[in-house]
Amino acid sequence: MELTVNGARTYCYTGGKPFDAAKPTVVFIHGVVHDHSVWILQSRYLAHHGWNVLAVDLPGHCRSEGEAPASVEDAAAFVAALLDAAGVQRAALVGHSWGSLIALEAASRLKGRASHLVLVGTAFPMKVSPALIEASLNEPEKALHMVNVFSRSTLAAPPSALGPGTWVYGSSLALGRRVLRSNAKVNVFHRGFVACDSYAGGDAAIRAITCPVLFLLGAQDQMTQPKAAQALQQTAREAGKAVTTVSLPVGHHQMTETPEATLQTIHDFLRR
Repeated sequence: MELTVNGARTYCYTGGKPFDAAKPTVVFIHGVVHDHSVWILQSRYLAHHGWNVLAVDLPGHCRSEGEAPASVEDAAAFVAALLDAAGVQRAALVGHSWGSLIALEAASRLKGRASHLVLVGTAFPMKVSPALIEASLNEPEKALHMVNVFSRSTLAAPPSALGPGTWVYGSSLALGRRVLRSNAKVNVFHRGFVACDSYAGGDAAIRAITCPVLFLLGAQDQMTQPKAAQALQQTAREAGKAVTTVSLPVGHHQMTETPEATLQTIHDFLRR
């Protein structure tokens, strides 16, 4: 499905189902050097079980045109504009890594238009190693290898992850390369990492949300360690928010390392 958002063509995967704005809607937001495809298993299931799905390619990434967001705030404004373009009054927001910060900031701005907030592999502050930021700018291939090692609890994912025989590590490297090549004007790898590292609005955003929030974390996550989300969870609880926390025995890529458990957790939360 293609929409015009802020004057630019924007691609959203709808899970193989026609979009119907009358149905409940969930927006999936990817992380750095990713695209809509990282949500393929979860988004397709929900699309075939009563939900509208908008698994978006962020601006300047793969099949979406426009300027790649330089900050979490820019990307959150895009999410709000996306809902307007789709004619959606209310939606659940699900984000992974950088996408979790985007979803958080967007939910804080959308107020009652956000029905649920799911933060997968999140942390705040989401500080990025200076060495990794430098490598993403000057040695992106080296940085891709670093990220794909740090992001996984195993390089041999279970057979259910994207189908038997899939080399998840290699496919993730290929995705990162494809995302980088999709934008000849901007290094979206470096820009995304800088956006994560510089975002300072997490505490204010979690206080401002009006919907329930799910923290879906990886117990072996080396990119966004679970302890790095504790302060944000505490702030949410102190602000009286409805907080659910689920820990899965995997790394940073819950969507492919434990696809069924990740789907089930999100599905159960959205049904509340």
